[in-house]
Amino acid sequence: MAKIPATAVAASGLVGGYGVARWTRKRPLGGVALAAAGSLAAYEWNRQAGPRAAVGLTVAYVAAFAGSHPLAKKVGAWPAVFAVAGGVAAASWAVTRRGANT
Repeated sequence: MAKIPATAVAASGLVGGYGVARWTRKRPLGGVALAAAGSLAAYEWNRQAGPRAAVGLTVAYVAAFAGSHPLAKKVGAWPAVFAVAGGVAAASWAVTRRGANT
């Protein structure tokens, strides 16, 4: 089975969660997509970099979701979602690369 990096799962969870909520007009469905991707990413973060890294990155994931809302009022919804997804992806990449090299 092909492995999808946790970095991609986390970023796509934020973008996909928003997309599902917007296009279906059902915010809970977007939340399910967001939570599913976040859970899978957390599992992979734990496996790759350990529990402390997984907790930190999960907190960053949730904070990015929450932070996208006020940011969207300033720059628009899609730019805000892409910005926070990029931030989480960068943090994930940095932490998991470090964990893989130690």
